[in-house]
Amino acid sequence: MIDAISSILSQIRAHEKRTRAADVAPSNEIGGLGGGVAGVGGAPQAPGFQQTLSNAIDKVSATQRTSGELQQAFELGDPKADLARVMVAMQQSQVAFKATVEVRNRLVQAYQDVMNMPI
Repeated sequence: MIDAISSILSQIRAHEKRTRAADVAPSNEIGGLGGGVAGVGGAPQAPGFQQTLSNAIDKVSATQRTSGELQQAFELGDPKADLARVMVAMQQSQVAFKATVEVRNRLVQAYQDVMNMPI
């Protein structure tokens, strides 16, 4: 689980570095609003932090949904849903959820630390 958390944190840091580099580069968008529609040469820009977090939560939700569907198929006797696949899907779902909760806890802690800083 610690490896999963470290992986997520390193992905967040890498994304942060990419967005900082994109902020420094001049924008070639209409109006220069940075909406992620098109970057230099018409290439799409990397999504913002909010979009990245939303995508990660959607992936966790999809993992949990898939796990539930496999579990239900196994319970109904579907031969394609063997016990090993069901258990692996359930463990993936559990790890993804725990990692998401840990990231949320760290974000809340960082927010509280910032709010408690003296001015």
